[in-house]
Amino acid sequence: MLTGRKFRFNFCLLKFSEVTELQAKRDTTKYSIDKKMTRATIELGHVTPHNLQQLKRLNQVVFPVSYNDKFYKDILEAGELAKLAYYNDIVVGAVCCRIDVLDGSRRLYIMTLGCLAPYRKRGIGAKMLQHVLNFVEKDGDFHSIFLHVQVNNQSAIDFYKKFGFEIVETKEQYYKRIEPADAHVLMKLLRPQKNLNESEN
Repeated sequence: MLTGRKFRFNFCLLKFSEVTELQAKRDTTKYSIDKKMTRATIELGHVTPHNLQQLKRLNQVVFPVSYNDKFYKDILEAGELAKLAYYNDIVVGAVCCRIDVLDGSRRLYIMTLGCLAPYRKRGIGAKMLQHVLNFVEKDGDFHSIFLHVQVNNQSAIDFYKKFGFEIVETKEQYYKRIEPADAHVLMKLLRPQKNLNESEN
């Protein structure tokens, strides 16, 4: 009788160990799946009439200035110069640029580049700016890239400096109805400007 109990006890231990092992395997698999599900994907997409309203709402939240209807009409025709940033399929940022010509040189102006606060420091801004840098590099005919940054926005200034931008000018009273109203002009030179002697030769 004692032997039978011992046998049943060992049998129960065996079954318990098998269950524990299966549970461990299941937990490991679940952890692996969870890791895959939580792995962030950052993608850039076109701005279209169907998602233009999302861009408008995003800009209203991110930037202290408002943009008129002409701004958004031009964005729809900007092609690769206007992108929405998606974080796990959620619109969380955007970059909008235009091409300016000054003294015969083409310059890319970053009108807006921003991301919702909870999604900052996740590589989204870098992804958008890198897209801009890739665009001008592929084109090969831009003199520089520039933008305006509010003078007290040190985090934005530090961000652009990491990519080779420098403060080249400060414009007083650049912004309307927001404080501080002054703005730094940040520029990344892509092509050295020829001096007068070089152009004559």
